[in-house]
Amino acid sequence: MARLQRTLSLGSVVLFGIAYMTPIIVLGTFGILAQSTAGMVPAAYLAALVAMFFTAMSYGRMAAAFPVAGSAYSYVRKAISPKLGFIAGWAVLLDYLFLPMAIWLIGAAYLASAFPAIPQWIWVLAFIGITSAINIIGLKLANGINALLMLVQFLVLIAFVALCVHYVGGDASTPLWSIKPFFNGDMQMPLIMSGAAIACYSFLGFDAVSTLTEETRDPRRTIPRAIMLITLIGGLIFVGVSYFVQIAHPSFQFDSVDSAAYEIARNIGGDLFVSIFLIGLIVGQFASGLSAQASGSRLLFAMGRDGVLPKSFFGTLHERFGTPVNSILLCAVVALLALKLDVTTSTSFINFGAFLAFSLVNLSVIFHYWIGGEKKGLRELVLFLIFPFIGLAADLWLMVSLDHLAVYLGLSWLAIGVVYLAVLTGGFRRQPPEMDFQEAA
Repeated sequence: MARLQRTLSLGSVVLFGIAYMTPIIVLGTFGILAQSTAGMVPAAYLAALVAMFFTAMSYGRMAAAFPVAGSAYSYVRKAISPKLGFIAGWAVLLDYLFLPMAIWLIGAAYLASAFPAIPQWIWVLAFIGITSAINIIGLKLANGINALLMLVQFLVLIAFVALCVHYVGGDASTPLWSIKPFFNGDMQMPLIMSGAAIACYSFLGFDAVSTLTEETRDPRRTIPRAIMLITLIGGLIFVGVSYFVQIAHPSFQFDSVDSAAYEIARNIGGDLFVSIFLIGLIVGQFASGLSAQASGSRLLFAMGRDGVLPKSFFGTLHERFGTPVNSILLCAVVALLALKLDVTTSTSFINFGAFLAFSLVNLSVIFHYWIGGEKKGLRELVLFLIFPFIGLAADLWLMVSLDHLAVYLGLSWLAIGVVYLAVLTGGFRRQPPEMDFQEAA
């Protein structure tokens, strides 16, 4: 049987994870975070980083215990129960299915600000049409192009921060170093947590490296370390960049909250830099949306092939292109919701699914290592009960801090999943079919 070669080092896996997170998204969502937190975006990212740190620890523990693809679905299925594993997979499906919508909506919002004469819905449809066509034909961005896109993102981020520093340096009344973006007398914790719940959108994908298990050297050690490093490096990028942007633009009032960084870019760098920034952001969003739609359609195809979803619709490939056309088109249809939703609600809705999956992974650590483990010493108490419980509590707190409409939509999605599970298992009497994520990858 053919096997993938274990050639990836820790550095390679970390780079993949950072690229998957799309670091420039910290600028794409800055406006909605500034408005949600009343001008304390770095504080929201710091709170999100703390919550994600404990959750990343749980992902690392489960990746070491079960070095297989499938992430939350596989961990919960093996550590707790197949039925709860299905719910974890259903939560992950929400992310995969709706993530392209949010990515394209953010890109469309910035293009609409740059070209106000063109309605935003035209940009949304353009994103959907072009990426769907590329994914149906089956073209993939080469690794070299992906590396170039990552370089463009980092150069834009570095330039943005440098211009923020230069902009603040020209105003003697504004100090470059201040504790105010993190703590001040006017801060309100509910607003910070509401912002942190949205900020976690930027962290989505830190666990994606679990799909590289079969190609990584010593995966039981490398993958958990990579997950932690990706979370910490990504979090430091988000906190650091948002700090300097917040210092340069302390107000949380914008002409368009969905494209606030466009306005800030013009203020700090003029027309030339705002064009460079826009190109970097749109290229990043396009590449990210292309990958997200490809991943989502592949997951839907795998679920159809394995009998988790109707096989006649989802489990087929196009005769000519060899791609899951039905699944790709479904992702495109779902993305049309972007015509009716704003960035805040769409990202929050996706985060609901992420927080549900994160919560179940934290719970899996408790079940596998603490309840199912033989040792019950102080070390085990801290690592396998207290830490995952902190992650679980933080994820649930962030979940209830989401936009109310997003919570209602998320609960509706969860209810549909429970009903579908009941049908699939004959009233919960049978175990649900098991997905083969190795083949899906």
